[in-house]
Amino acid sequence: QHDLEKIKTIGDSYMVVGGLPAARDDHAEAIAEMAIDMQQAITQFLNDLGKPFQIRIGINTGTVVAGVIGTKKFIYDLWGDTVNVASRMEAGGVPGRIQVTEATYKLLKNKYLLEPRGNISVRGRGKMITYWLQGRRENSKKNPIFSHKNYLLEG
Repeated sequence: QHDLEKIKTIGDSYMVVGGLPAARDDHAEAIAEMAIDMQQAITQFLNDLGKPFQIRIGINTGTVVAGVIGTKKFIYDLWGDTVNVASRMEAGGVPGRIQVTEATYKLLKNKYLLEPRGNISVRGRGKMITYWLQGRRENSKKNPIFSHKNYLLEG
């Protein structure tokens, strides 16, 4: 739906990338759209079933190393600081929120509603400025999404 590449699932974490294998200018927007759609789907799931379910989403933007590894079973994977920071955004996030780095904020700020979270301590990086992605701006292709208070999420 968003023309993104699922890289892997580890436990309750799901890694997705935009801009691979072919580069695309809107990679950050595509990831943001997927994150928003995931939040909406979880909200609907909660409304339909009334069961608790939580998801945290972390988004980072940057250069990665990508390749196929393995000798008997081949796996396409990503490595690098960008991947590590994205993982930290998810792990250090809050259930029901989408946390993005400053690099991602710069690419999304004109089309999306973002709230400063401030300086947070990120393992292996020290202090980083991060933001909460709250939804689409009114003038974007879809309507704004939600208030984070409407549901609990964790991924």
